[in-house]
Amino acid sequence: MYLRVPYQAALLFFLLCSSLWGQHKNEIVATLDGPSNQIRIRQKFTYVNHSSSGLSSLYFNDWNHAYSNKNTALAKRFAEEFNRGLHLAKDRERGQTTIMSIVDQNYTGLNWERVGNRDLIAVTLNDILRPGASVELFLTYTIKLPNAKFTGYGALDDGGYNLKDWYLSPAVFDGYWRLYDNKNLDDLYTDVTETSINLTFPERLYIASNYRQSIVSQFPGGQHIQLFGDKRKNCEIILSTQKTFTKHVTGPLTVTTDIESNKYDEISQGISINRVADFLEENLGKYPHENLLVSEYDYNKSPLYGIGQLPSFIRPYEEQFQFEMKFLKTAVRSYLRETLFLDPRQERWVNDAIGYYLMIHYVEDHYPDQKLAGKLSKIWGIKNFHFAQMDFNEQYALFSMVSVRKNIDQALTTSNDSLIKFNQKIANGYKAGLGMSYLSNYLGEHKIDSSITDFYKNFKLRQHVSALDFENTIKAHTDKDINWFFDEYVSTDKKIDFKIKKITKTDDSISLTIKNKRGTNVPISLFGLQKDSVISHYWFTGIDSTKTVTLPRNGEDRMVLNYDQKIPEFNQRDNWKTLNGFLSSNKKLKFQFFKDTEDPNYNQVFYVPVANFNIYDGITPGLRLYNKTFLERQFLYDISPTYSFLERTLVGKAGFRYRKYHKKTGLYVTDFSFAGSTSHFQENSRFSTLTPAITLGWRPNDLLSNRRQYLMFRYRDVFRSVDAALADQIDTDPNYGVMNVRFTDVDNNILNYVSWSLDAQHSNDFSKLAFEMEYRKLFQSNRQFNLRFYAGKFLRNNTASDFFSFALDRPTDYMFDLAYLGRSESSGLYSQQIIIAEGGFKSKLENPFANDWIATTNASTNIWRWVEAYGDLGFLKSKGGDSRFVYDSGVRLNLVTDYFELYFPVYSNRGWEIGQDDYGQRIRFIVTISPKTLVGLFTRKWF
Repeated sequence: MYLRVPYQAALLFFLLCSSLWGQHKNEIVATLDGPSNQIRIRQKFTYVNHSSSGLSSLYFNDWNHAYSNKNTALAKRFAEEFNRGLHLAKDRERGQTTIMSIVDQNYTGLNWERVGNRDLIAVTLNDILRPGASVELFLTYTIKLPNAKFTGYGALDDGGYNLKDWYLSPAVFDGYWRLYDNKNLDDLYTDVTETSINLTFPERLYIASNYRQSIVSQFPGGQHIQLFGDKRKNCEIILSTQKTFTKHVTGPLTVTTDIESNKYDEISQGISINRVADFLEENLGKYPHENLLVSEYDYNKSPLYGIGQLPSFIRPYEEQFQFEMKFLKTAVRSYLRETLFLDPRQERWVNDAIGYYLMIHYVEDHYPDQKLAGKLSKIWGIKNFHFAQMDFNEQYALFSMVSVRKNIDQALTTSNDSLIKFNQKIANGYKAGLGMSYLSNYLGEHKIDSSITDFYKNFKLRQHVSALDFENTIKAHTDKDINWFFDEYVSTDKKIDFKIKKITKTDDSISLTIKNKRGTNVPISLFGLQKDSVISHYWFTGIDSTKTVTLPRNGEDRMVLNYDQKIPEFNQRDNWKTLNGFLSSNKKLKFQFFKDTEDPNYNQVFYVPVANFNIYDGITPGLRLYNKTFLERQFLYDISPTYSFLERTLVGKAGFRYRKYHKKTGLYVTDFSFAGSTSHFQENSRFSTLTPAITLGWRPNDLLSNRRQYLMFRYRDVFRSVDAALADQIDTDPNYGVMNVRFTDVDNNILNYVSWSLDAQHSNDFSKLAFEMEYRKLFQSNRQFNLRFYAGKFLRNNTASDFFSFALDRPTDYMFDLAYLGRSESSGLYSQQIIIAEGGFKSKLENPFANDWIATTNASTNIWRWVEAYGDLGFLKSKGGDSRFVYDSGVRLNLVTDYFELYFPVYSNRGWEIGQDDYGQRIRFIVTISPKTLVGLFTRKWF
């Protein structure tokens, strides 16, 4: 949020002279009470107006208050990520700020207010604060610390504390008030201050801080310490019940850290810390503060994603490398955060670009042969995977490309709180570092390295620094045009994709045409190879469509674009052409066990054993053949032939899909697919389906929104062969086709889930419409209410059976969409499986079918935790009969919604069901055994 105050052209003068006025001064006396987890604070704040505008109000960040209720920006952010922790929290677990008084230097009370339900305090001054003038504020308040389980900050269960962004700090005014809420993004934007803190805290706690500190003095029942920071942002304090932090005095700086490795001895750790400290000073500059805090807490907020997070007993890296990368990632993040004061919400990409570039640089300098899979790359059965052959630094292109291929990538200039979680945590940081490596490769490593050191030297500890300062610094170090980097790579989400369209050769020259498939006008590299050796290297610029170039021939047998993969290209599978004739340019097939990363030199076919189950086929083992890699691809095939031991025949399925992304929002995707399957629905009775389909998808402008809309057109052809002994039980034609059109609108939110769909079906024998709506609400009282409504009507029905009729509790599933384990069972355990479809009833009622119309409502609400009461009611009507009112009720164990649930009927049209002799057969269950569906439950918050 920006609040603008008018300012004149003299602003530039005042900003340049702001250092003459001095910093804001912040003096805090704080007492931490252990039993109540409260900190009583008396704060004297001297605010200096560095702007050219008179100020009538001042704004302060109060990020501890973000934990106070269920409607803060932090609580809403958690809900977007399917995290109910803060919404369901008990009052004693929450944090809040209680302000007793705010007065000025004349001890005159000042009016103040909380800005809505935000983490901001607005203080109205009694007099206009003129440019260059200062005002003293005296604030008295108490903060109740939240439980650290929410974000890692607050009161720990073991009696320790992790304090960050805990006291009131000044919001930044640079012509606009930069007012940001706490959204668990670690991007507080506050002015630079000279701060002193007198802290009293409980005994038997050990303290570590990013500020300079005095000797701890102890007294009966407590301890006292003074903390000092000059030209600093917020003070971070870690109070632990055990002494886990150690101080390392290196040549360049003093490091306080609790990052360690059990299998890496302390002396070696010290050597590694020295090595990283020397690297940071050499590639950035001297750290201007007395102490650099490098904590495990900070690392856990932004860890080394990937296989580095595996449990220690299977971790693939050598202990030294693992420790140094973990320490480097955390140290460089703290180093930059404490010295370069850019807006971390709007211009975070600059720190990301520098930090991840330095990580890439460190591996190139000290571990040039390090593989991404580490020691696993030498193990038989793994070493032949392309993943195992990738260099460690190739992970940056791999992980940043995940969001590009899913069409959810966002520009580096996107506000930090508008990023999808995967982009915020991983992809955008990797893209920024990869971009710097790309630029370094294009300009020359020395120029980028010099740009970074000059930028750090000239702008560290400056009050207001911008991305434009970084851009101008880089441009000052080169004569080449690099506007493309900032205008195309940084500021947009345009994709980079080139290919060699054609190539001709003579004895002494090579002519080739390079095509820019996406129109993103950036430089592209071209390599000439002889076997696996690079013998020529070129850069080409200004290719907005196609460009033909003629090059001298120096013995190359293959020309490859972006061979070193320094450029994050969308598709590298068409980047090379051979000079050895047409047949040699065909890529070889590579059959490989299990999924792998893309290898641009092969057409990869993956295989993996599979096993499916239903009671008619039993467990059906088989082989799955597919081409899906870790990155999404436009064209996919998936063929899974399996063998039914019960029926002694082949069954299985196959699918082909082509996905076309259009743009980020609005109509963003079109899927063209063709699928077929065959299985058994009764003993010696087979069904087979063929389904061509087209699906259109829409998403809103806000990419953080979980709302999606889909329009599907499909034609389902069904073929059935029926055992002669069962032929008289089949009262419809064995083969039929159904044209199906369905529109679905779903907003998948953990607090307010809403979905509805309109479904139309047409075949030779019937036409029908159906509407379904589902609503889930999690109330402020932590009570959840679930409501579902379903209505269906036949427009035409010439059938003589209930095979195509609407059903109350167990649809016949003539489209074969539902994952029944025993779809034809009318008794026994498998008949008790329920899939909430059509009527959605849980009790098995008499005459459950309707061949005219149906309307039902299903509702449930929680009694205690995952125990719920449910009730269903509705009307249904068949041709030639009266409408009937139906109902049932019972208890639902909602263990994992839609994945594992149990229903215990109590009362229905059948009377009291509980206590009946056959009650065990009336209990219903929902179970999901699809690994893909279950994995989606855990990955949904990331995308």
